[in-house]
Amino acid sequence: MSYDPNNIFAKILRGEAPSIKLFEDEHTYAMMDIMPQSEGHALILTKEPAANLFELSPEAAAHCIQSAQRLAKAIGKALAPDGVVVSQFNGAAAGQTVFHVHFHIVPRRAGEALRAHSREMADPAELEKVAARIRAALD
Repeated sequence: MSYDPNNIFAKILRGEAPSIKLFEDEHTYAMMDIMPQSEGHALILTKEPAANLFELSPEAAAHCIQSAQRLAKAIGKALAPDGVVVSQFNGAAAGQTVFHVHFHIVPRRAGEALRAHSREMADPAELEKVAARIRAALD
C-alpha cells in the first residue's frame, strides 16, 4: 500500500487540520480520538510516513510503543479505568480507517460496552475536558 500524504493524520501533523493534542515529541503525536469508543480514548500517531505497521521502521515502532505506554499510564492515573486496551490496525479488513500508523489507547470499565469504532463524533468541548485531566496526569 502506498502512503497518502494527504490523509487526515498527516494533515493534523502538519497543522492543517484540528485535533485535541495531549502531547508531542520528536517522533510521535498524542491526541484525543474524535470518535471515541469510551471516555478517554486517545491515539498515538507516528510522525514517520507509513500506512501500516509493516511499513514502519523499527525505531519509529519503538517510539510509538514508548509513547503508548506513557499515555496509557496517564489515562490510568487521570481516569482510573478498570483496564486499558492498546490496539493497532493494519488494513481495512482489520478495521483500519485512516491509513497512517496509529495506536489506540482505550480505557475500559467493567460492565460498559464499547461504542462502535469510527462511527459517532464526540462533543469537542467534552473531549477537551477529558484531555485536560489526562494532560495533568502526564509524567
